[in-house]
Amino acid sequence: MASISVKTVAGKDAGSVELAAEVFGVQPNVPVMHQVVVAQLAHRRAGTQSTKTRAEVSGGGKKPFRQKGTGNARQGSTRAPHYSGGGVALGPKPRSYSQKVNKKVIKLALASALSDRLSEGKVVVVDDWGFSKTKDAVAALKALGVDGTALIVVGRDEDAAAKSFRNIPNVQLVLQSELNAYDVLCNQYVVFSKKTLPTGSAPATSGATS
Repeated sequence: MASISVKTVAGKDAGSVELAAEVFGVQPNVPVMHQVVVAQLAHRRAGTQSTKTRAEVSGGGKKPFRQKGTGNARQGSTRAPHYSGGGVALGPKPRSYSQKVNKKVIKLALASALSDRLSEGKVVVVDDWGFSKTKDAVAALKALGVDGTALIVVGRDEDAAAKSFRNIPNVQLVLQSELNAYDVLCNQYVVFSKKTLPTGSAPATSGATS
């Protein structure tokens, strides 16, 4: 079981903590991460686009001209797709884009993403935030050596810290219960407090739904 140094907001050592091997010590599975990310992005699609078929467009009940004798091709309605103002052939209709993903696959994708970040040295664990101002949050990130995009994982009782981070560019906040592979992969660093560090008994598995 691997361990990681715990830092204070000033960047100083504050001991170490053991990391769950099933969360931070797995071989990154790229196909699984891809499957979960695609499913999560698909689930975000509203699926509300809609077009009207020729049966739904108003008007067009009268035959535009007589069947024979005009020299034109016969027509039955001005609401056919080839007419201006007509219906749309094979157009989109409201639908759900959600994909079925098993919970074990979602869990493996998150563990793969976290293990990949840990192997790059981009996982940071803080003893306690203990501040409530944005300038303190900026100083803390600098002291911790977080110089790129960062995913800050906060608990529901860390509201003061969350408010301190929310206006900082290149910082994304996520609740511990909503931690997912896509957000981990979208950021260079993942920053936990000791309270929000995932354990093997109850890892976060959000990110895709059936």
